[in-house]
Amino acid sequence: MAADKSERLLKLLIMLLVQQRYVSKDKVRELLYPDAGDEAFERMFERDKDDLRSLGVPIEVGHLDAYFDDEPGYRVRADELQLPQIELSADEAQVVGLATKVWEHARLAEATTEAVRKLAAAGVPVDAGALDLVQPRLGAEEPAFDVFWDAAQERCEVEFDYQRPGQEVATRRIQPWGVVRYSGRWYAVGLDLDRGEERVFRLSRVQGSARRVGRPQAYDVPAGLDIRDVTRRFVPPTAAEPVTLLVRTGSGHAFRRAASTVESAVEGPDATTGWDRLLLERGGVDLAEEVLAHGPDVWVEEPASLRSVVVDRLTRSLAGESA
Repeated sequence: MAADKSERLLKLLIMLLVQQRYVSKDKVRELLYPDAGDEAFERMFERDKDDLRSLGVPIEVGHLDAYFDDEPGYRVRADELQLPQIELSADEAQVVGLATKVWEHARLAEATTEAVRKLAAAGVPVDAGALDLVQPRLGAEEPAFDVFWDAAQERCEVEFDYQRPGQEVATRRIQPWGVVRYSGRWYAVGLDLDRGEERVFRLSRVQGSARRVGRPQAYDVPAGLDIRDVTRRFVPPTAAEPVTLLVRTGSGHAFRRAASTVESAVEGPDATTGWDRLLLERGGVDLAEEVLAHGPDVWVEEPASLRSVVVDRLTRSLAGESA
């Protein structure tokens, strides 16, 4: 079931994130895949790692003992994510994929508690504070996200109405292999049943409600598939546009990592804290979600197009709250 797969991915992420050293493959199997046979475990574990990596999770592989070439272990280093304590940028929200939409559901809250409890009971040192990294404030805005995500986990076909710029709405059918965020947008990747070829569909162009059709486990995902590589081949790169941001001191770590220059102690929108001016070589309206995720800690100076998008989304959000 999709829920089981999603919950298992979240547990694996948490197990690798809260540890204080590498977790062995045997320990991961014991705690997370106890009922799986050898072949089934290898298949599920490799697929789960690939799924997390496709969502942007930097899974690190290393040896448990630095002085001996022993069994490899796995971990996710919080410092590699470069996240602030309680906020995520749009790209970094890939870390938990669908958890950006369902984190607060009781089922996944229980999954979090269980994952940490199992590690602690097994004698693995844990840092529960790392869980702050996976409490996203930004979700997938596209209504079709859940349908495609669940269908990809259940290997179930999806039928939907799709409209490209300047074209009429057309009904399409796909066997989704996965959902990925690329260049600030969400895409479904899979086999286009109308064309018989792999294709990428931008979820924001789905019209109305997407519909799962047919039975689960109706197809197999190609072996060795890299859905991010498929997306890169079909989606042209976003044109680079320099962006200038005012970022509150101590925040906006993702932006600071990407900045080409940082000017400290500049005049900002308020005087409650210090501000820095960051120049990012990449940019465009795709950064709007990342800016919004940081709340009042990030302000857009340039370009005007990005600032306009941020203001428009804030205005629509406020209108929705007051409705």
